[in-house]
Amino acid sequence: MLNGLDCGNCARKIEDGVAGMKGIEACSVNFATSTLTVTVATSSGSDISSEIKKKVNAIEPHIKVALKEEASQREQGGDKRIQKTLARLAAGTACGAAGFLVPAGGMAEWLLFFLAYLIIGGDVVFRAVKNIFQGRVFDEHFLMTIATAGAFIIGQYPEGVAVMLFYQIGELFQGAAVSRSRKSISDLMDIRPEYANLKTEGGAVKVSPETVAPGDVIIIRPGEKIPLDGQVAEGRSMVDTSALTGESVPREVGPGKEVLSGFVNKSGVLEVKVEKEYGESTVSKILNLVQNAGSRKAKTENFITKFARYYTPFVVIIALLLAFVPPLVIPGASLSDWVYRALVFLVISCPCALVVSIPLGFFGGIGAASKAGILVKGSNYLEALNDVKYAVFDKTGTLTKGEFAVVKLSPAGGEIKEEELLEYAALAEYHSGHPIAESIRVAYGKTVSPEDIKDYSEMPGYGVKAVVNGKSVLAGNAKLMKREHIRYQEEKGIGTVIYVAIDHEFIGSILIADDVKEDARRAISSLKKAGVAKTVMLTGDAKEVGEAVAEALDIDEVHAELLPQHKVDRIEELDKQKLPKEKLLFAGDGINDTPVLARADIGIAMGGLGSDAAVEAADIVIMTDQPSKIAEAIHIAKRTRTIVWQNIIFALGIKGVFLMLGAFGIATMWEAVFSDVGVTLLAVLNAMRVLNVKEL
Repeated sequence: MLNGLDCGNCARKIEDGVAGMKGIEACSVNFATSTLTVTVATSSGSDISSEIKKKVNAIEPHIKVALKEEASQREQGGDKRIQKTLARLAAGTACGAAGFLVPAGGMAEWLLFFLAYLIIGGDVVFRAVKNIFQGRVFDEHFLMTIATAGAFIIGQYPEGVAVMLFYQIGELFQGAAVSRSRKSISDLMDIRPEYANLKTEGGAVKVSPETVAPGDVIIIRPGEKIPLDGQVAEGRSMVDTSALTGESVPREVGPGKEVLSGFVNKSGVLEVKVEKEYGESTVSKILNLVQNAGSRKAKTENFITKFARYYTPFVVIIALLLAFVPPLVIPGASLSDWVYRALVFLVISCPCALVVSIPLGFFGGIGAASKAGILVKGSNYLEALNDVKYAVFDKTGTLTKGEFAVVKLSPAGGEIKEEELLEYAALAEYHSGHPIAESIRVAYGKTVSPEDIKDYSEMPGYGVKAVVNGKSVLAGNAKLMKREHIRYQEEKGIGTVIYVAIDHEFIGSILIADDVKEDARRAISSLKKAGVAKTVMLTGDAKEVGEAVAEALDIDEVHAELLPQHKVDRIEELDKQKLPKEKLLFAGDGINDTPVLARADIGIAMGGLGSDAAVEAADIVIMTDQPSKIAEAIHIAKRTRTIVWQNIIFALGIKGVFLMLGAFGIATMWEAVFSDVGVTLLAVLNAMRVLNVKEL
């Protein structure tokens, strides 16, 4: 943690400085969360953290570096720093006021104003000089030092002191505004559990969630946060899932039901058997996703960082030309007058408004999305959502509920009965984790003995094969029957059909239906209103099923009976159709969707309970099972971009006007201070508006 980091340019300097250290493979400073993340080479030695602290303090002495676990203790020192600064500014102001009371032009006047200047701005001057010796010349400290020192040289003592005073006051307000913005954002993610009630022989013991191991049982009382992922062992209750899913309606849980860390227990006492350690729990993953999102910067953020890097030296050169060229070429021009204009020009040119407000704007957008149950892994993905023109969906578990149920049993005739057909299918599918297999096992409803099943194997895109009680059983789709050259009776019903064969003899089919999600049609409609040009559905299911779902949801294009590799092929075909600036998103939830999620411009994993592999491969995670959240994510992205560009246009526009006024001698140091500090404060406050996003 970098406590006291309230300057975007400082963040850039720290990132560049630490990245150049020996033993550092990668470095990223997240200004919005005040965090420094480094990747250290294995041969760097054990004391690299102290070296990093020294480097940061050499660059920005006022910043306190602390490891994350120490951060909360260090943050308490922030108020004392503000009090000391206020006391120093008050003393300097009193000294400056005394300068007005002495006779004009006397040595006493100069001494009082110079003393006031040192008290108020001595630290700024010191940092500017120190940076010059370290090869870092062009920053806000340099601009303020040159401008105010120049004011003293040409005899404008009061203005030199006043500019430094208002700059320091502005820095205080700016720091407060940035802190407030950060707090508003961090409050959205206040889901970290503080403790866990571990069940022991002597009763419940309050421990840190990090110390609880998988297999332990924890007790959650009404009003407490669930600290770790697990399965309810005893008790029934209603749980509030809004911190993770954005949904306000409580969910009922009981024995056998899965609960996630971050849920809040509302009524009964629950005993939960822990399934994952804290580092692998849902709440830990979410916090890491949100806190590290700033490391993947949007193009706009990168542009502003580069812009500020070249902009400051450019305006310094312009100021030098403005100070010394006109007196040489314009008859009667006063050198002191044009130097004053150049100094005003320097004060106005400080790029703080941009380098502070732009990262906060994007981080605010990520925070607003998190509040709605949408986890965006980086501001680059948030920005990319603005250009989505192709929305591609997996069917099962994404647009449909993934809750399959057996609706029809069709034995092939002869001696095979419905119960026997279902039994062979259930035994063959015993080891499969697919929702269709689960629906068959649920319909069978009897205890299965694993000893009866031998040589089980899955055939992706086709089905499963197993030896059941000495007989070779095949259970899968029509493609499996054709591949194995088995004659079968085609099932005409709408749904997923599982064909079953014993010893290469067809014995019947099972029809399984899956309902469309309630908000799936609204999701497709909202995406089209948001500017998506084409919606596409990819499914491994039968063509008839895919077309029926696509028609019900008004999806433009459907491709059915696809293997996982064929889905990637379809994505690549669509990718060739779009324009260079257009983006393609894919939404899926299963392990078989992982290659497609990685291949799409924007991969969206559906559901916090979806496949870990899908969540890992995705760029955005929808914590609910609502596909309509994708349109909401695009809405948040567009609002974020609007506010970010408002700040860019506002800051550059105001500074452009005042730079012209300063160059023509109309603006004074007072207007210059407003154009610098005032614009920065207004831009930061505007960036906070992105948090106030209403649901669609």
